[in-house]
Amino acid sequence: MIRDEELKMRWETVQAKLSKQFADGETLDLDAIIYLIGVQELGQIHRKFKKDHKVDLMHIAICRLLEPYGYYEFDYIDEDGWPHYNTIENLPVLKPGEQSVMMKEAIVQYFVEKGYIK
Repeated sequence: MIRDEELKMRWETVQAKLSKQFADGETLDLDAIIYLIGVQELGQIHRKFKKDHKVDLMHIAICRLLEPYGYYEFDYIDEDGWPHYNTIENLPVLKPGEQSVMMKEAIVQYFVEKGYIK
């Protein structure tokens, strides 16, 4: 239970900081935060992206976020600067709520590693 409360507090901290920084305080949802991580990982922060690239950016973020869990492994960066990952292990079958918790844990860990939160 303590772990759940800690995750909830850290998630709310990440969400509030990112919302203030990127959405004028309007609360960013999980998908929006995943998208921001994809843009960060691509490193082309000031570029405008088309819809199909937005899906690719979310994929980059998910691969990066789940890499420490052993599901993906970084492979290479292509000539356009896009990172590519290999699947190491298939993701487990999770209920939507469990998927959300897993992603929130990974996002919190990502921002702890980046020094964005403690």
